[in-house]
Amino acid sequence: MSTGSLTQAEAEHRAALLSVRHYEITVDFTDLPTGPAVRCVSTVAFTCAEPGAETFVDCAARVLAGTQNGEPLPPAADGRIPLPALAAENTLRVETVQADTTDGAGVHKVVDPADGEVYVWMTFEPDAAHRVWACFDQPDLKAPHTFAVTAPAAWVVTSNSGDPKVETLDGVRRWTFPATPPLSPYNTVVNAGPLHEIRREAAGHDLGIFARRSLAAVLERDADEIFTVTTQGLAFFGDVFGMPFPQRKYDQVFMPEFGGAMENYGCVTWSDAALRRAAPTPAEREVLATVLLHEMAHIWFGNIVTMRWWDDLWLNEAFAEFACYWAASRATRYTDAWAGLLVGDKLSAYLADQGPTSHPIRQPVPDVAEAASIFDAITYPKGAAVLRQLATYVGEENFVTGMKAYFARHAWGNTTLQDLIDALAAASGRDLDRWRAGWLDTAGTDRLTLEPDGAGLVLAGVGPDGPPRPQVLAVGAYTRGAAGLARTALAEVDVQGPRTPVDLPAGADFYLVNDEDLTYARTRPAGGAEALVAAAGELPTAVSRGVVVAILWDMLTTGEATPEQTVRCLTAVLAVETSDAVIEPYLRLAGNAAELWAGDDRRDALLAAVAEACLALAEQPGRRQVALRGLARVARDLDEVARLRELAGDDVHLHWRALIRTAELGGATGDAARELLARDPDPDARYQALAVRAAAPDADGKAAVWQAMAVERTVPIGSLTTVTTAFWRPGQDALLAEYADRYLKVLPELDRAGMIPAMAYSQRMFPVFGIGADFPARAEAAAEAAAPVVRKAVRERADELRRMLRSRT
Repeated sequence: MSTGSLTQAEAEHRAALLSVRHYEITVDFTDLPTGPAVRCVSTVAFTCAEPGAETFVDCAARVLAGTQNGEPLPPAADGRIPLPALAAENTLRVETVQADTTDGAGVHKVVDPADGEVYVWMTFEPDAAHRVWACFDQPDLKAPHTFAVTAPAAWVVTSNSGDPKVETLDGVRRWTFPATPPLSPYNTVVNAGPLHEIRREAAGHDLGIFARRSLAAVLERDADEIFTVTTQGLAFFGDVFGMPFPQRKYDQVFMPEFGGAMENYGCVTWSDAALRRAAPTPAEREVLATVLLHEMAHIWFGNIVTMRWWDDLWLNEAFAEFACYWAASRATRYTDAWAGLLVGDKLSAYLADQGPTSHPIRQPVPDVAEAASIFDAITYPKGAAVLRQLATYVGEENFVTGMKAYFARHAWGNTTLQDLIDALAAASGRDLDRWRAGWLDTAGTDRLTLEPDGAGLVLAGVGPDGPPRPQVLAVGAYTRGAAGLARTALAEVDVQGPRTPVDLPAGADFYLVNDEDLTYARTRPAGGAEALVAAAGELPTAVSRGVVVAILWDMLTTGEATPEQTVRCLTAVLAVETSDAVIEPYLRLAGNAAELWAGDDRRDALLAAVAEACLALAEQPGRRQVALRGLARVARDLDEVARLRELAGDDVHLHWRALIRTAELGGATGDAARELLARDPDPDARYQALAVRAAAPDADGKAAVWQAMAVERTVPIGSLTTVTTAFWRPGQDALLAEYADRYLKVLPELDRAGMIPAMAYSQRMFPVFGIGADFPARAEAAAEAAAPVVRKAVRERADELRRMLRSRT
C-alpha cells in the first residue's frame, strides 16, 4: 500500500486531539517458515479531547478487518484509515497482514544461506511501525505497548520488555510480554527466529545477546567484551543522568541483513555484520563499543525522553553520538575514543558542512519524508562535536547537573530543544541564547587562525556569516626537542568575538589551535600544509596528531593540500602512533588519498608509499593483522599479493582481501575463490566471493555483479561496502562507464525498502571511476525525481566527487 508522509501540522493537530492509553499488539509469525506473511491485530485504547471530531490512524499494511468502538471502519487510503465521530473514550481494533517482508519497510524476513533457517526483525524509525500494524505513528503520542507473539516452536522471540510468559499451543509457542513504559511507536520492536542466546547477570541487570545459529561461535567469542561494555555503559549513564536504567532486562539482538543498529527500548537490534567474522581489529572493537554506547544512550535520550517532532532530531542522534564517546573515554578501556571520532566521522562532517547539503543541526522538518533525509554527518558527528563543545562551554560538572534535572523533569514525556537549553542554562548560569543560535540554528563551519599581535598572540576567527560562534577551546604551544614536539603550555580560550588574546609565550616551534579537539572548527597553520606534514609525526598524543591529520585532510578537500602531502603526513603519523584503534582509520585515509584523490599519473607512486608503511607496521607486535589488511588494498603487483597470501596464514578474511586485489590486478582467482568459499565458516562468505568477481576487469563479471547488487538487490547492507568498493576500481574506466549511466536509472527506486537501505544503496553504489567531469551534475539532475533521502545522499556524493576530480587533475 502506498503511504503519505505525515506532516508536522497534522501531527500537532492529532496530538492536541488524542491521548493514547495503551496498545495491545498480537503478532503471528507462523507463516514465515514457508511464506512471506506477518499477521497482526492492533487494539488501541485512546481518548479524544473533542468528542465528535475526526482524525485518522496510520496503517500501510493490508487491512483485513477493523472496527472503531465496535463499528466497521472506512477503507484505508494512502496509508491512513479515517476515524470519524470519535467518542471521549475509544477502542480501535485493526487486523492486518504484511506480505512484503523481503523488500519492504518495517519488517524483514531473512533466510540464512548457511542452514536455511528463517529470521525476522522489525525496525521502525522514523515512522515504519504503521507498515506492520495500525498505530498513531508519531513520536509525541507515547503509550504502553503489550505484545503477544505466536511463532514456530523452535523460535526465540525478543521484544522491549523482559520476562515474557511462554505457552506451547498446538505445535507453536505464544510469547506474551509485560506492558512497556510509555513509548513512541518507533521505539518498539519484535524480533524472532531460532536465535542463539547468551545471558549474563551484571550489576542488578539481566543482560542478553542473541544471533543467528550460524554465528553462535562468533557471538560466544565476543560475549565477554559486549557484556563488559554494556555493564560499564549502564553504570555510567545511570550516574551522569541521575536515573538508572529502570528495567532489569537489557537485550541486544544481532540480525542478518539489518542496517546499522536501532535503539529499541530494552531490546537493541544490530546488524550482525558488527560481529566480525575474523578476529576484530582494535578499531573494530572500538567501533562496536561506541555503537553499543550510542544505542544505549538513546534509552534515556530518545526512549525515556523523546523529541516532540523530528525538527529536534538532534536531541536523539547528536546527543547519543556525543554520549557514546563521552562514556567510552570515561568508563571503558577506549580512553582515546575521541581521537577515533576525529579521524573518522568528524572528517565527513567538515566536508558535508561546506557542501550543498549543509544545514543547521536543528532545522524545520515539514514532514517525515524530509526527516529521513537528515540522518547524516551533520546530525551525527557534527552534532556530537558541538555537544562536546557545549559541555566544555558550560563546564562538565554543570552539564551533568543540568542533564540530571532534565531527566528528572521530563522522564517518559516529550521535549523540545528549549527544554534542554533551559536545564543547562539554569545549571551553569550561562546565557545560552547566543550559543544556541550560533551552533544549532546556523549551518557551516568557523575558521580559526593564530596570529601575532604585537608581543603576543591573538586567535582570529570568522563564522559562516560573520564573527565566530561563542566557544571555549584550547591552544597548545610546542617546543621541538630530541624526542620530537613537547607541549610546553596550554591556553584555554573563551571566544566571544572575532579576535581573542591567547595567553601563550611567543616563539614556540609549533602552535596547535583546537588542541584536545574541544570544538568544531576548521583551522589553518601559519606555515601551510608543509608545517603540518613536518609536525604530524612529532606530536606527543593521539588526539594532537589527530587534530593535525584532520586539518590536512580538510585542506586536501578544499584544494589547499595535495594527495602527496596527505600521504606523507599520514605515513609519518603511522610510524609513531601509540593508539592502536586509529591505525586502521589512518591506513584507510592514506589509501583513499592515493587511490581516490590522486590522478592516474601519481596514483601508483602513492600506493607504493602506503604499501611501504604497511610493511613497516607489519613488523610491530599487535599490528600485523591491520597492516596486512592495508597491504591487501595497495599491493603493487601479483608477486606482492602472493607474498601477502603466504603471510595470511589461517586468516580467511585476509585471504579474501588478497583475492580481491588479485582479481583487480588481472590474476586468476576462480579456483582459489571456490576453495576459500568451501572452507570459510562465515554464512555470508558468498558476498566476499562476489566482491572478488566485482574487482576483476571482466565485462561478464561486472554485469553479473551489477545484476545482483543493483537490480535483484540481493547484497545485504552489511556486505554492500565490500562489493561496491571492489566494483568501482581505478584503471577500469572503459568497463565502468556504462554502469555510471545505469546507476542514474535506478536512483528513483532506491528508497523502496525504507530509510537505511535508501541511504546505503545511493551512497555506496555511487560511481567514483568510469565517469566524466559532467557526472556530478548529471547525478544531481537524476536525483531530483528521487525521494529526499536519496536526493540528499546523491548531492553529498556529487560534491565530494567534484573535489576528487579537481584533485586528480
